[in-house]
Amino acid sequence: MAKAKAKKVTPLMLQYNNIKNKYPDALLLFRVGDFYETFGEDAKIAAKILGIVLTKRGAGSESETALAGFPHHSLNTYLPKLVKAGKRVAICDQLEDPKLTKTIVKRGVTELITPGVSLNDEVLQSKSNNFLAALHFGKKRIGISFLDVSTGEFITSQGNKDYIDKLLQNFSPSEVLIQKNCKSDFNTHFGSQYYTFYLDDWIFQEDASKEMLTQHFKVKSLKGYGVEDLNEGIVASGVILHYLSETQHHKLEHISNIQRLVENDFVWMDRFTIRNLELYQANTPGAVTLLDVIDHTISPMGGRLLKRWLALPLKNIEDIKNRHDIVRFFIQNEAFLQSQNEQIDQISDLERLVSKVATGKINPREVVLLKNSLESLIPIKENALKSSHESLISLVEGIDPLQELITKISLTLEEDAPVNINKGNAIRNGINQELDDLRHISNSGKEYLDHIVKREIERTQISSLKIAFNNVFGYYIEVRNTHRDKVPEDWIRKQTLVSAERYITEELKEYETKILGAQEKISGIEQQIYGDLLESILPFILGIQKNARVIAQLDCLGSFAKVAVLNNYIRPVVDESTLIEINNGRHPVIEKQLPTGEQYVANDVILNRDQQQIIMITGPNMSGKSAILRQTALIVLLAQIGSYVPAQNARLGIVDKIFTRVGASDNISMGESTFMVEMNETANILNNLSERSLILLDEIGRGTSTYDGISIAWAIAEYLHEHPAKSKTLFATHYHELNDMSETFERIKNFNVSVKELKDKVIFIRKLVPGGSKHSFGIHVAKLAGMPGPVLHRANKMLSHLEKSHASEDIQAKLKSASEKNLQLSFINLDDPLLEEIKEEILSTEIDNLTPIDALMKLNEIKRMLTKNK
Repeated sequence: MAKAKAKKVTPLMLQYNNIKNKYPDALLLFRVGDFYETFGEDAKIAAKILGIVLTKRGAGSESETALAGFPHHSLNTYLPKLVKAGKRVAICDQLEDPKLTKTIVKRGVTELITPGVSLNDEVLQSKSNNFLAALHFGKKRIGISFLDVSTGEFITSQGNKDYIDKLLQNFSPSEVLIQKNCKSDFNTHFGSQYYTFYLDDWIFQEDASKEMLTQHFKVKSLKGYGVEDLNEGIVASGVILHYLSETQHHKLEHISNIQRLVENDFVWMDRFTIRNLELYQANTPGAVTLLDVIDHTISPMGGRLLKRWLALPLKNIEDIKNRHDIVRFFIQNEAFLQSQNEQIDQISDLERLVSKVATGKINPREVVLLKNSLESLIPIKENALKSSHESLISLVEGIDPLQELITKISLTLEEDAPVNINKGNAIRNGINQELDDLRHISNSGKEYLDHIVKREIERTQISSLKIAFNNVFGYYIEVRNTHRDKVPEDWIRKQTLVSAERYITEELKEYETKILGAQEKISGIEQQIYGDLLESILPFILGIQKNARVIAQLDCLGSFAKVAVLNNYIRPVVDESTLIEINNGRHPVIEKQLPTGEQYVANDVILNRDQQQIIMITGPNMSGKSAILRQTALIVLLAQIGSYVPAQNARLGIVDKIFTRVGASDNISMGESTFMVEMNETANILNNLSERSLILLDEIGRGTSTYDGISIAWAIAEYLHEHPAKSKTLFATHYHELNDMSETFERIKNFNVSVKELKDKVIFIRKLVPGGSKHSFGIHVAKLAGMPGPVLHRANKMLSHLEKSHASEDIQAKLKSASEKNLQLSFINLDDPLLEEIKEEILSTEIDNLTPIDALMKLNEIKRMLTKNK
């Protein structure tokens, strides 16, 4: 059998194939002349995403291949579309001038852009970070690191899978790097909603990562950053730097710090809580989030920081009070805040400008914006220092306008500098003498040519003589045929036209060489001066970033003040107690959605660990039970990020964890029923609660049968009441049988969301009042929903029949009987002699006098008692 004929490959395609083989996972944009081309499968994908024409190269020949391209100057138009479509894009540029080589132009990939690694303004969102994350699965812990290459923010931490899950939810990375052998682990623990990229396992090495980090930061150890002991976190951080190197990002001076995220510094909220409270991501399209309501920031830096504050509420009382103090000052000094906001409005996105400086991607106009932004810092600092407000002064002392840099940029660049340095006229006169001289030559060209025309007319008496220019033979003198006999002998004829002839002279050729050389030299000198300017900015990067952080904080606190005034929020009292006392609290999001003129019904909520630990809230559907639960959590959350809160008064003891189990959240796509998801979330709460926890439970047990549901809800409420932590809990339920718990458990109190019953309808008053509700009013809700009349009529008859048979009283009687017969939940159920013996052993132990060693010995003794009796 004859061998198949090998497909003929051109030198260009051979070069393309060699480069493409190095980046098989990326779309390769291959620079050919003035176009970026894509070939083969890449071309088909690009044409579909970008809506450009798909054609063929070498159509009909052996080397035929699909082709799609666009002009190189349109890169910033098309590149974002590819990245937003989730594609990795390798940009392959010409590395030499085609005019200077007789063989094929040398080409190479100059940048690999991925969803998590992009500096393009069209890809990035101004008020959101674009985080790249890396995970390292250690033996006991998981390390995680986040980097926004567009701002230089570099964060690391480590912990169990629940903590890492929470961080992934909070930071919402655009791309996650994982070692190849941990693919299934990642999907099992964290789902498949993230854009992931898998790296070889050998990259995840602690020694190599530590070396990469110390070399990058130019330090001998990582102790100064407080991450020295984060072994898994260090690996994750090193992997990110490795990835940046692999994607051809080598200029990283703006990544000047790595921050340790300490788990215990912030309020714990698991993924369910973040989702249920809709802090910054809506569960339904078009829904309003808490961030939407409280974000009145002016700068992109403030917008990004506010989102971070919302994800990581503080636990340190002094830090919270400092924020509240500044917010109060802003509210009391409206003119001051107005002036500050006007200045912040003049400040560009310093963090992203700095990253462009470091990577050499900043244009002259943006450098001028950087200078103007630094100038706007001066009045902000001066006014704050005059305020005599201690917390505010302490904050603004971190501002350094960097006057030396302002002066340098002012003296170097024109105020109206162009976007592209190649456009010219970016550099001021007086900076470089040679540049000034060349500009004079270039600008005086017309005068020089006019002088030649005037002189030659006088010499030759050819009145219609003119000088022009074309790309074929440069400057020339044109003479009409009627004056051809007057042409001097020293003119050289170059072209004959129908009615005229064109000539060149030695003088014109010399001038042409001089003028064209001047333009080229001007461009070269301007680029050199601009490059030197960018180099001189590099040492100021850290100072600019510090300024950006201060402005972001001022912007957030100013936003809190504006929201407080607009929405009538008050300053909460935050202290070390374990109380939650909210007077006339409101839901910050729902109150903004009410029709004009309608007032939100405010409610009081009082929780403590001594008298009113658990509030059992009953009431009909749609009456507002869930809103009361959520608003309590949101008020606590707002207080601990430093904001004022929607209430008349509020005293809030520091909360360290907020847990919610609110509403149905089916996970059927992963094979879990509503009830299974509900039980998973509730189990997570019960296994992680603390004495400062706030727990919100809504309709627990409704995913199963009535008897099952009531039993589970009862047992959970009892567990929370009997647990030593005595966590503060709001428990909304449609099981009215649970009202009986207050008779047995002293810290469980019954409340209901009141309604007004009329003859054939119910009016929802939405007021929380003491006492349990006896009816669910489900049929009234069905009527509001537009249920057909016959269905409602039949439902009413069935309800009447069931009420006469006392079905609900039977359940209540059984529950009450079970409680009275000492079936109450206990953390030690004694139903055999061995457990009785262990009980006596524990009770006779003087715990206060035990040393750690004694305690271990006692525990071992109890263990032996158990194993001996197996």
